Amino acid sequence: MLWMHSSSQRLLGEAFRSPSGQPWRPDNGDAISSKVKHDAASILMRRREGVMKMQVNQWLFRLGACALTGLAFLVSATHISAADTKAEKAFTIAVTDAQGVETELKNGIFYWEEKMSETSFVPHELRHLPSKRGTATVNIKFDQIKQIELKPGADKATPAMTVTLANGKSGEFVPAVSGSFKGESDFGQVEIPIGSLSKVVFK
Repeated sequence: MLWMHSSSQRLLGEAFRSPSGQPWRPDNGDAISSKVKHDAASILMRRREGVMKMQVNQWLFRLGACALTGLAFLVSATHISAADTKAEKAFTIAVTDAQGVETELKNGIFYWEEKMSETSFVPHELRHLPSKRGTATVNIKFDQIKQIELKPGADKATPAMTVTLANGKSGEFVPAVSGSFKGESDFGQVEIPIGSLSKVVFK
């Protein structure tokens, strides 16, 4: 075994210093090892904190996206529901024919068939009255009409109509198509051609 005098150890320690500036000592290795372990643990902890922050941010982003999607769905559903409610508005119509017989129609519509060929046609169920005034075609909405007075045309010609609106205004028209008022009565479904009517009142 090589023996070294304490004075020689002191000189050797002053000649070889640690990175921190402290003289080398035989037990300096433990301190260096401890510092390396501490630095490694700090790096690992910072990495874990970074991963956790990233996961939290991703979770918050997904939560916000789900919330926006749900809100958009609710707004869309509300608009669709409102549109369906408006489209399905039911009208009660009292019609009087040329013989003076009055019939009340529930869920009243204006019905006409568009002929495509000799054997086929397209049915139309409307909640407006297609009318002509001069050369213009006017679709008068049911919810605007108060009543219609009709005068039969000569020799089965198109009847003349005086349409009175809910706001009191009135105008002269003729039907744009040959159709019928159709709806449900207490006795069943009723369909009355517009040419056979003398008066139509919207309730």
